[in-house]
Amino acid sequence: MSGDEGHPEPDRVEGAPHPRDTARLLGQSRAEAAFLEAYATGRLHHGWLITGPRGVGKATLAWRIARFLIATPEAEEDGLFGAPPPPASLDIDPQHPVARRMAALAEPRLQLTRRPYDEKANRLKQDITVEEIRKLKSFFQLSSADGGRRVAIVDCADEMNTSAANALLKLLEEPPAGCTILLIAHQPARLLPTIRSRCRELRLTTLDAADMAEALVAAGAHPEDPVALAALSGGSVGEAIRLVNLDGLKSYGRLVDLFSTLPRLDRPRALALAEASTGRGNEAKFDLMLGLMDLFLSRLARTGVMGPPQPEAAPGEAALMARLCPDMGRARKWAALHQSLGARARHGQAVNLDPAALVMDMVLEISAVAEGAAA
Repeated sequence: MSGDEGHPEPDRVEGAPHPRDTARLLGQSRAEAAFLEAYATGRLHHGWLITGPRGVGKATLAWRIARFLIATPEAEEDGLFGAPPPPASLDIDPQHPVARRMAALAEPRLQLTRRPYDEKANRLKQDITVEEIRKLKSFFQLSSADGGRRVAIVDCADEMNTSAANALLKLLEEPPAGCTILLIAHQPARLLPTIRSRCRELRLTTLDAADMAEALVAAGAHPEDPVALAALSGGSVGEAIRLVNLDGLKSYGRLVDLFSTLPRLDRPRALALAEASTGRGNEAKFDLMLGLMDLFLSRLARTGVMGPPQPEAAPGEAALMARLCPDMGRARKWAALHQSLGARARHGQAVNLDPAALVMDMVLEISAVAEGAAA
């Protein structure tokens, strides 16, 4: 395994340690226990599909499993004193030679498959290509120098193009002995059904506020309001770190403040909000604003069915949403707007519409629905 020196890593969240450098995995004890039980009972599957929302620790779990499998010696036949007790944890000492080699991307028994870097275009490719899966096949065909296990991590499998997916399927159909393939998938439904059927699934869940706060501190982030951040990020550590880096809680608070005047819209404040997303270098803030508006509408539509969101992601959010969406009839209207504005945002990004104009247009649509509901 070798790294791409100087190139961006497609499997890294900006502002956070890479999953291979994350020692602890919080909030996913059930998934770890399921893998350890399969290992201890001799039912170690050759293919594992690690699924769950983006940013909840799927890659961290894959690296923990890979370290564990490569660093843990094969169990020997029962000796004079019987077999040793099965491992109770996936933890491996960070100073273990395997752990140190993996941290340096220099472990020969591990193959990392991810989107490659396009030297000609000077950017990451959009897909995992069939050439990367062929490298994986070559890796498995080589005999291990010490006869130990070999492990491959595919991060993430739903980024494979069709040719790559078909090539991976052949590997899963005829797995080499002593090899384990760990597939990370944010959207497993995008994978071939035959790939899913040949893997055992480990499903990860979102984190609660306590685990989220601890995970953020471990990643070097210290948010002022971890409860609100957990609500806004949907329990995803990766999304929470992105929100911290881009000051997402304050941006969402400004959005709630703006809509608190509905059905009468404060146009100067709306224009200021839209113009904050423009200009060179503000692409991340523009993406953030579209995501926050989508989240606002989603939480608003659910209010008419499930009641105001708890906990709040911004002061005054619950009262505002209870006022704008008090019943099922309003919920349907907001849900329809949520769907149509989501499609409009994706189209606007695809054709490079002016960011300020797109944001302002979406704000006006939200204001119009609020006016209609009030009338």
